[in-house]
Amino acid sequence: MKQSVQSKIKKVQIKTAHLTNYYHENSGGVSTSLNNLLAEAERSRRQVRLIVPGERFQIKQVNEYGKIYYVPARRSPVFDRRYRLIMPWQYVLKNSVVRRILSDEKPDIIEVTDKYTLSFIGAMLHRGFFSSLGRPVLVHFSAERMDDNIASYLTGNKVGKLFANLFMANYILPSFDFHIANSQYTAQEFFEAYEKASEFSGWLLKKSHKFFKAPSIPLQERIFVCPRGVDTKFYNPSRKNAEFRKKINQDLGLSETAKLLLYSGRISPEKNIELLPELMKILCADEKDFRLLVAGSGPKRDWLIKQSELFPQRKIILLGHLDKETLANYYANVDVFIHPNPKEPFGNVVLEAMASGIPVVVPNAGGVLTCANSENAWVVEPTPQEFAKAVKTVVEGEELAKLKISKALETVAENSVEKAVSRLFATYDRIYEIFHSRFSAESTRESIDSVKKFAVGCLIGLIGIERCLNWF
Repeated sequence: MKQSVQSKIKKVQIKTAHLTNYYHENSGGVSTSLNNLLAEAERSRRQVRLIVPGERFQIKQVNEYGKIYYVPARRSPVFDRRYRLIMPWQYVLKNSVVRRILSDEKPDIIEVTDKYTLSFIGAMLHRGFFSSLGRPVLVHFSAERMDDNIASYLTGNKVGKLFANLFMANYILPSFDFHIANSQYTAQEFFEAYEKASEFSGWLLKKSHKFFKAPSIPLQERIFVCPRGVDTKFYNPSRKNAEFRKKINQDLGLSETAKLLLYSGRISPEKNIELLPELMKILCADEKDFRLLVAGSGPKRDWLIKQSELFPQRKIILLGHLDKETLANYYANVDVFIHPNPKEPFGNVVLEAMASGIPVVVPNAGGVLTCANSENAWVVEPTPQEFAKAVKTVVEGEELAKLKISKALETVAENSVEKAVSRLFATYDRIYEIFHSRFSAESTRESIDSVKKFAVGCLIGLIGIERCLNWF
């Protein structure tokens, strides 16, 4: 039976549908990764569908195998208004827009990269509220830790941590069949949450998993780690160019001897942005002319502008959002890339900087350690003092920098877009196989149990009839 199920699975061309609110033209890692997935879909001949928020309904055929559905959505009322949010009523209600899309596409796997407004899709399908869709495999992709987000935006105390643990263990975990994380750091939240929720109330944990109809598969077999990849054809050391470096200096009004540091990413609380001005206070006391360039935008942009005004002119320069081409040229033509966030889920920008052939300074914690280590980067305590010490070491030690860059490029080669997406597609295939093998086995067991119950019922009935006849 098991062998026939697996052979049948191999013949199926799996179609995946990916829903997320973290997708807009200037967004970071999630958008980049999904765009890479669409590009690889054509090369791998796999059907991939994106369902994302937009200003109006629109269907974009990216290539023969990849398609994007833009669902009308309003901007987020809090935190970061650059993002739009698909709300629950856009998929819960019958004939709603997301339901129509899913009904038309009938994907084999539905992947949700969201813990908030889109997450109820898993619970809804598990509870049988969308039976016309059949029973696709439900996957939750974790691109960030909920406990870190609550600590950054709401509260960092024990209550916030407990709420995140209970929410993840009693709702997110059982609402989906499988979970994929972009790093071991992100994946670890599932195990931590499950353990804490068990300690808090094993009864509640058991009841919630039963209510949401979580699959009877061991937790460790339901969680996978698939790190993101980088486009090495686009981000690479060949972009290093003396003329472009000269142009940067001229455009920004800097001297040729200036040492350029670059931060690229969201300017938001969870990114530990507060470290940047403190770092520059230390570097301003150095005889070298250190300058910090900040590429990106976000809710703390105005705060950082005010902080930059406290420094000598143009010590901290906010570049705003840079298009992909310009950012790639900046990567390859600055002196040091810095990333201050010790709770980064993965860190696409770190991998992009490494691919561009420049020294990288990162914290000794978080998802950045998926690719960064002491051999290919400067890995230090996330304090202004340690970051400043590392930056000075980089600019003063040319031979060490060359050695670490060489090691970084080896790491990048193992984490190219092609290899990363290939690993992800292989994970989808594995998940699909596990689900249908277990699902078929469970269905068979349920059928056998039903037959047993029917047979027992018939037997009891016959015995009762026999006794009645004997009585007469």
